[in-house]
Amino acid sequence: MNIQKVAETLDVSADTLRYWERVGAIPPVPRSQSGYREYDTAALDWCNFAKCMRAAGVSIEALIEYIALYQVGPQTTDARKRLLEDQLATIAAKLQEVQGTYDRLSEKIAHYGGGGPNPFAHHA
Repeated sequence: MNIQKVAETLDVSADTLRYWERVGAIPPVPRSQSGYREYDTAALDWCNFAKCMRAAGVSIEALIEYIALYQVGPQTTDARKRLLEDQLATIAAKLQEVQGTYDRLSEKIAHYGGGGPNPFAHHA
């Protein structure tokens, strides 16, 4: 699959895909004899992984570190697991924060429909 097709499939720009490869956030993408990127299933999986991690707020540096460890080989399995566990803890904290905001907004919206006094009026 060429870079434009992958960009369309993942809804990211071709420049983003090139950047991820250039900085090491995904492993090197196989190339054709003429030098064009040819995304195979594995490359597409790595791009999906990078997109998912970035959407969750994982830093580009953490992705680069993970890929570097992956490329060293199976002896880095424990280090990769620890890195992912650290990222999961960070995402869990963000999720809790977003849930708190969601709950507060839900309460505030419920008060608009309830017709009673708004206990959040001093915060509005």
